[in-house]
Amino acid sequence: MIDWQKEAESRREDLLRDLDGLLRIQSIKDLGSASRKRPMGSAVGEALDYMLKLTESLGLDVKNVDGYAGHAQYGNFDPETTIGILGHVDVVPAAGTWTSPPFEPTIRGGKLYARGAIDDKGPTVAALYGLKIVKELGLPLSKNVRLIFGTDEESGMSCMHYYAANERMPTEGFAPDAEFPMIYAEKGQFNPTIVPKEQPKETKSLVKLETFESGLRINMVPERAQAVLSGDVRPLVEAFEDFCRAHRVKGEAEINAGQAMFTVTGVSAHGSEPAAGINAGTTLALFLQDASLQPEGKSFIGLLNAMHEDFHGDRIGIACSDEVTGPLTVNPGVLRFGMEEGDTQIGLTARCPVQADYGWIKAQLEETIDGFGFRISEVRESGSHYVSKDEPIIRALQTAYAEMTGDEPTLLTTGGATYARFMEKGVAFGACFPGKEMTAHQADEYIEIDDLLKATAIYARAIYELAK
Repeated sequence: MIDWQKEAESRREDLLRDLDGLLRIQSIKDLGSASRKRPMGSAVGEALDYMLKLTESLGLDVKNVDGYAGHAQYGNFDPETTIGILGHVDVVPAAGTWTSPPFEPTIRGGKLYARGAIDDKGPTVAALYGLKIVKELGLPLSKNVRLIFGTDEESGMSCMHYYAANERMPTEGFAPDAEFPMIYAEKGQFNPTIVPKEQPKETKSLVKLETFESGLRINMVPERAQAVLSGDVRPLVEAFEDFCRAHRVKGEAEINAGQAMFTVTGVSAHGSEPAAGINAGTTLALFLQDASLQPEGKSFIGLLNAMHEDFHGDRIGIACSDEVTGPLTVNPGVLRFGMEEGDTQIGLTARCPVQADYGWIKAQLEETIDGFGFRISEVRESGSHYVSKDEPIIRALQTAYAEMTGDEPTLLTTGGATYARFMEKGVAFGACFPGKEMTAHQADEYIEIDDLLKATAIYARAIYELAK
């Protein structure tokens, strides 16, 4: 009888060393440093190279797929039998205030803090070590196990689209990039960019909104927002402190050279769970809703107010739900305003139920924003993903999870999108355990070391169950 947990514990120091090296790479997508060999930027390319070098040193067959992705395979059986394990080495920007530097991994109270600790470098390395355990124990397999490393999960998944177009994508497997016990259904995405219908015009007003900036990515709840206003701004400055206190946010206001700058700090969260954060952008817009702004500013602020805490799209007319994945959610994640053409835009992500009608959602949203003088300039859509509860892979992973934890392997759904959707029978499997805080995309992101090792043991058991 194999003691999978003991096998994981015996590799603790090696696992933490290898993960530390990966976490130190600031692998945020940066097209400014992109090259033919590193299309997502220098640092992301460095992270991919790190994982391929590491897996090659463990005796796996590796391949770099033009810098978009790479894989490491154990086994040389019929390609049709390959089990896929899909993780990513890119991370979102490390916004917010961190207790320790986000790219200097730090252990405090049994927790490993770093950007990417839970999303998704920690779980990816845990899955690698799961395979390492199976390999080093010499367990007999009848299927290939292929680890695939993506580089653009946080910004559109172009990496996996490229990989699927140029390599044989496994038909079944898992992505260690979500929660345990298992996610078998993922919502789709409707991601529009919203812009003004007309070019801005200079008009007189008591107060003028000069600029407004909030958010870095649509899949992050904006933690910080900043607006600059001119004109009769002193009454706003005097009222700001009371507003921030009433809404329990941090804020600063200062007047310089006849202009006032207002800053709000909210709470970041994953864009698929907007209610878990405090959107600094829409909160600042709430403060400005009654200001005597110029028409363009008033329309922009008015639309943001319609979106404030409208987590399910009721006020903007796109609310819908189904029995599989529940209600649609909305996160306005990138908010920009300026008086030059092209300065103003709102980027949001709507996570849509499996049975949602995207045409209806678009029509409803267009009707709502038209009343504010806005239109949709472009839309990125991603369909939902669903695996039948009766598929063998579901039962195999449930068996592995139940044996290792003694807990009920409940099936979950999510508004997030993982690489699992690139496999016909792919599911998201860990690594955040039930009842534990999910800190992906937040400041002070962490993974508990004990949970990291427990996940490693589960992955080892699951890999053997799937490939034996």
